[in-house]
Formats: sequence, C-alpha cells, structure tokens
Amino acid sequence: MSKHRVSRRQFLNYTLTGVGGFMAAGMLMPMVRFAVDPVLKGEDAGDFIATPLKIADITNEPQKVNFSFTQKDAWYESEETGTAWVFKNEGGEIVALSPVCKHLGCVVDWNTDKKNPNMFFCPCHYGLYEKDGMNVKGTPPLAPLDVYPTKEKDGFLYVGKAEPRKGA
Repeated sequence: MSKHRVSRRQFLNYTLTGVGGFMAAGMLMPMVRFAVDPVLKGEDAGDFIATPLKIADITNEPQKVNFSFTQKDAWYESEETGTAWVFKNEGGEIVALSPVCKHLGCVVDWNTDKKNPNMFFCPCHYGLYEKDGMNVKGTPPLAPLDVYPTKEKDGFLYVGKAEPRKGA
C-alpha cells in the first residue's frame, strides 16, 4: 500500500477534473480543426487544365478550344466545359483568350462580322476586339478579353484560370 493516501474529496476532485478535461477536449478539437483545416489545405488556383489541342497544331489563326474540368461548389461537384481562343502571336508565343465579352458576358467569335474582318466580334451589342484581345474604342466593351496562362506538357496545351488584364 502507498504511504500517501488520497481522501474522498481529492479523489472526487481528480475524477471531475479528468472528466471535465476530457469533455472540453472533445468540444474544442472540432473547433480547432475547423479553424486550422483551411490553412493546411492545398490551393487549387495554380492548377492547369489539359486541352485536347496539340502544341504543334496551333497556328497564327485563332481557333476555338473546348476543355473540361471538375468544379466543386460546397458539396456539389459538376463537370464543366470551358472555352478559349488559342493562336500564336507574331513572336511565336501562344496566346489563349477567354471568349467572354467584357461588356455583358456574351460569347465572342472570331472573324464572323463581314464589316470587320479578322477581329473578335460580340453579336449581342456589336462589340469588337482586336486579334490580341484588346477592345476597340467606340464599341461597347470597356476592357480587353481575359487571358488564360498557358503551359505545355507532353505536347499538349494546358490552360490556367483566366486573368483580367489592363488595357484600353
């Protein structure tokens, strides 16, 4: 037997403190995880999405490229389709432009307006963009088309998240 005896009061105090601490830990752990989890989670913003377009097939003429990606909204995941206008500029660099007009969000097409050849044309309000995506002054769009960052992997084109750019 131990020389140090525990009184009933001390035993009750130790037991209640232990049970209370265990219950407090059970309540605090989910709160701590909720606060820390977003910090530890990796960010998807830098991810690139594969397109079916081979780098060797890209020319000076803009071509429409569709690509698919999974979009997660809270607990709902859906398969979405994105579009980009892709071409090589005079310097040989690959340019990928968003087809969404900066006026009211309509979709622009390449070389469809007979009065303005070799330009991106928005049929909703007759908006015009130059080949490089810069908006034409005097037409409804007030900003240039967004640009997708691009990279090459295994001979195919990959695009990132569209980024706005400053311009006219």
